[in-house]
Amino acid sequence: EEQFVESGGGLVQPGGSLRLSCTVSGIRFDSWAIGWVRQVPGKGREGVVCFASSDNSKHYGSSMGGRVTVSSDSTKKTVSLRLDNMQPDDSGEYFCVLNYPYCGASLVQYHKWGQGTQVRVSS
Repeated sequence: EEQFVESGGGLVQPGGSLRLSCTVSGIRFDSWAIGWVRQVPGKGREGVVCFASSDNSKHYGSSMGGRVTVSSDSTKKTVSLRLDNMQPDDSGEYFCVLNYPYCGASLVQYHKWGQGTQVRVSS
């Protein structure tokens, strides 16, 4: 069974940056996709980014514009984010997600979900 280890999150000031990281163990197939989805109050689920191991491609959602930088380590099954210029409406729950074999439809539909990590943007 897949296990998620999410780290990062917490409190950040407006305009600041935040790092999130996710490592997934127990992946069962050679092709997989690890991404991040956020749940922001009043907006529903929004896809932030997804990394697909099949072609090392990165797919960005529109929710955060160009404020996301993603790095990946396929050997370690780890996908990390740096979120820049954070604003109060970026506050919410950020989930690490897993799909086989490609990124989820609309970057929000995934087979497996981590427990999530809270992000709060406030001065």
